[in-house]
Amino acid sequence: MESSTGSTKEYQEGNDESSIVEPAQVAVVMVPFPGHGHLNVFLQLSCMLSWYSIPVHYLSSAIHIRQAKARVNGLDPSDVANIRFHDIPTPPFASPPPDPNSSNKFPSQLQPAFDATLQQRGPIGDYMRDLSSKYKRLVVIHDLVMAYVVQDVALISNAESYALHCISAFSQATFVWEKLGLPFPIKFAKELPALKNSATEEIVCFVAFQSEAMQFRSGDIYNTCRVIEAPFLDLLAKEEVAGDRKSWVVGPILPQKTLSSTHKSDTQHKCLKWLDKQEPRSVIYVAFGSTTTLSDEEIKELALGLEQSKQKFIWVLRDGDKGFEERVEGVGMVVRDWAPQPQILAHLSTGGYLSHCGWNSCIESIAMGVPIAAWPMHSEQPRNTLLITEILKIGIVVRDWDDREQPVKATTIANAIQRLMASEEGDETRRRAQELAAAVGQATSEGGVSRLDLDSFVAHITRQDDALPA
Repeated sequence: MESSTGSTKEYQEGNDESSIVEPAQVAVVMVPFPGHGHLNVFLQLSCMLSWYSIPVHYLSSAIHIRQAKARVNGLDPSDVANIRFHDIPTPPFASPPPDPNSSNKFPSQLQPAFDATLQQRGPIGDYMRDLSSKYKRLVVIHDLVMAYVVQDVALISNAESYALHCISAFSQATFVWEKLGLPFPIKFAKELPALKNSATEEIVCFVAFQSEAMQFRSGDIYNTCRVIEAPFLDLLAKEEVAGDRKSWVVGPILPQKTLSSTHKSDTQHKCLKWLDKQEPRSVIYVAFGSTTTLSDEEIKELALGLEQSKQKFIWVLRDGDKGFEERVEGVGMVVRDWAPQPQILAHLSTGGYLSHCGWNSCIESIAMGVPIAAWPMHSEQPRNTLLITEILKIGIVVRDWDDREQPVKATTIANAIQRLMASEEGDETRRRAQELAAAVGQATSEGGVSRLDLDSFVAHITRQDDALPA
């Protein structure tokens, strides 16, 4: 059993409320969903907002705060030190093991942790009310699927809330149009992947449960870039979707240390030291996120596929055949602990990424100019795959989503890796990925569209009005 009980606890030493200099103007409260990708993005955005000298309070259970801190990749420790972390009491929840042989790859073992968040409404409401008395305005930024627990923001006169979208604008737009019962207004060469078996009934109900509380938000923040997804962001901004709510597109929300990288790595991790010894663009990075679990048969076929491809690789794998590691020594590296993914993707020697196409992985790969071999597993990943391969044309498909019931053989994996890493098609895909990365880099630099949107959001929440007298 995992649990987080007791009263709300201050995690940042020396950052108790008595240290706030009066008169305090604006504070931000971050309420992430307890999935690693979400926790990480919220922590990164917290650091970005702290650059503007805005006090930022990060609320989650004790176990998820520890997880977010432990898996920080590329963030400046001094930025993290500015964040005020608060343990929100959460009832005990079960932590069943994953089922690697399930036909549905959604990480259903995490559902008890997701359900436990629904009990946080009371403690979070109390915390918001207390904090609102110390500031002229309280700004709550919450995950799209944490709307229920922050809905009491509507009862606080000097508070307002904004939803941070941690999925692609493309996927979000397709979901919205399906909910409206309308054909998607932009046509593609391929049909939109059907969502059947991409999630569980429990998580679908959990998401639907948030919809009523979503009406209380004042606006939306998107972890993407207009350079990447302008047409789909325009759809989401239409009045029939957004109403009179404002939106800001501030992504990619990545550590500034990584975004400004010149592809020289911090060589503290052994895999980065190994990358330093490889030829430019010669290594494919293989990782399926923190929640995807492969069966023994899938691990075996992937291992054989990597071996048959004759390409150098870094494979993030928690379980597997030790004998395989010995056979590929010098050609590839298996990483069994936490891997510094942004730094790996930013390294000069990394030339491709075999990925499940979770949005965080996609946006990191796009920002670093690394093309993707897409092998979607669940949730919106099949639609992200369509965006990456058919719309942006910066990747290739390993296995079509329609064929997900069929096992992926080693020869299929090897062929996909060779196409990406050792063919003219792969070279052209890599060229497009690098061109897009350059455009995204400009967007996140000073004066770029994403940086201007972040500036605009900060100006909006620190505006002088009746709630914030001069």
